[in-house]
Amino acid sequence: MEDALRPVIVICASVLITLAIGWATDRLLHKAAERNHDSPLWELLRRARMPYQLVLCTALLRGSYDQAKVLERHQAGIARTLTLVLIGSAAWLVIRIAAAVVETTYRRYARVHQDAARVRRVRTQVELIMRVVSAIVIVVAIASMLLTFPAMRAAGASLLASAGILGIVAGVAAQSTLSNMFAGLQIAFGDMVRIGDTVVVDGEWGTVDEITLTFLTVRTWDERRITMPVSYFTSKPFENWSRGTPQMTGTVFWHLDHSAPVEAMREKLRDILRECPAWDGRSYSLVVTDSTPSTLQVRALMTAKDSADIWTVRVAVREQMITWLVREHPYALPRVNTAAAVLPPHHLPSLDGTSLRKDHAHPRTGRP
Repeated sequence: MEDALRPVIVICASVLITLAIGWATDRLLHKAAERNHDSPLWELLRRARMPYQLVLCTALLRGSYDQAKVLERHQAGIARTLTLVLIGSAAWLVIRIAAAVVETTYRRYARVHQDAARVRRVRTQVELIMRVVSAIVIVVAIASMLLTFPAMRAAGASLLASAGILGIVAGVAAQSTLSNMFAGLQIAFGDMVRIGDTVVVDGEWGTVDEITLTFLTVRTWDERRITMPVSYFTSKPFENWSRGTPQMTGTVFWHLDHSAPVEAMREKLRDILRECPAWDGRSYSLVVTDSTPSTLQVRALMTAKDSADIWTVRVAVREQMITWLVREHPYALPRVNTAAAVLPPHHLPSLDGTSLRKDHAHPRTGRP
């Protein structure tokens, strides 16, 4: 009877103690969160309740397993399984705690600093640091699990002896992967591109959505996702519209007839911009930049506080100016001229179809 109750008592006691300690810890964290509304640390730590209880329960079972005397024939296998679960849950708990601390630090920094560019830079660095920490913890946990097997410990000496050759081979085989990882660290701490930056890559305009140690994702204006290796941003040129000041200057071009009222268009551009909330009021202009035998090229220039607003200003100016020209000055629109050429005022047509000037003698008669 005692042999049958002993494992039940050990297992039930371990589970009950785990639940009691987990509940008490959760209540303490909840009260700490209510007292410190400005810090999200305590609420984030409450998310680690599951790995915390798993660590407690596994540790209690591992420590009391010898006293339970359950499946004594498989004692070594069960003990090793509990050890592996304990190592895995401990790694899970460490990652959750590190994530809570890092996220709290970032939120505190974002709340204090109003500079959006600096906040995006810290966010990029924080996410990459968290990925590095998670990778290190996972690697250490896996290594610790492998070392619990006697065969792996015996092979440790031979692995260390061949580490130099294996390192060279792995370095050559994973050259592109390693270059991407170093490029990711360079992007994170070199402030080249940050999460939330507006960039133009290979002719595609979009916003940086995610940065990892190996790849970077750009979300385009039409909701597509472009995934590129981070080494691209350290080896090729790209446009970053958010670096430095976000203010931008935009242009709009029209191809119009030579009779277009340029001065009236300048006044209309001023009226359009004054009624456009996206215009920041810094500057504007309208000039003729080129001419062809059939059209004039007119360029309007305007400013805005960021890339989103400059797009709004450009489309508003383009649409309203064309609408105004169609309504008020339709002759200014480009057209194909099929009429006969207008002769200069001092030339008159002759009987043979050639032109004749009044102040010059006829080449045959010598008379005017």
